[in-house]
Amino acid sequence: MEEEFVYWRHKTPVGIKVEEVCGGCRYTGRVWEEMARQIYCENGREAYREIGHFADGAPFIYGEENRISISHCAGLFVVATLPPTPEVELGEYSRRACLGIDAERADREQVLKLRERFLSDAELAMIPADDVKANITAWTVKEAAYKAAMKPGIDLRTQIRIDKMPELNALGHATLIRMHDENAEAANTPDEEPLELYSYESEGCMVTIAFSPKSAKFGKQK
Repeated sequence: MEEEFVYWRHKTPVGIKVEEVCGGCRYTGRVWEEMARQIYCENGREAYREIGHFADGAPFIYGEENRISISHCAGLFVVATLPPTPEVELGEYSRRACLGIDAERADREQVLKLRERFLSDAELAMIPADDVKANITAWTVKEAAYKAAMKPGIDLRTQIRIDKMPELNALGHATLIRMHDENAEAANTPDEEPLELYSYESEGCMVTIAFSPKSAKFGKQK
């Protein structure tokens, strides 16, 4: 019997809901992603959930006021969700709804050849050059923080700084470094925004969530 898709909720201690879809090994590539997305939309709610995207590519659920973030890699589709934030315009960055998630296969050794493209000199010194999982985790940190920033074009190497690498199931810290624009002063936007990081391993993948200390949170996860 061929493996079917499995939908389940991954408990996190940081007050962020994470839903995962795995399995479905009869499918590959784009077909697998579309099927996994369909499984997500059919589960977790009494009614079907429909995913849309803002102009910058950030996802949302039609009819809901929750910030979500999505990632997928071979064999795993993940969606992180914050509580509803009706006071926030979800199409724009807000500390109350600052969230990003990223997943990558833990054995993808190609990352070792690319680390100088996304890690600063200080980060290169911090993260062992031969540690595949650590470099994969660093990559997911950068990508999750990029999604949380909601500003296309941010440079992973220079505008997202890893201050403390997250150990598995423990918090780490990063800083989002913003570039000035014509609205920055009017919006009272600081040059740097702190981010918290939470990483875990699931289905042979490293997964990292990036969020603001001021993001809305759920209570104890059940």
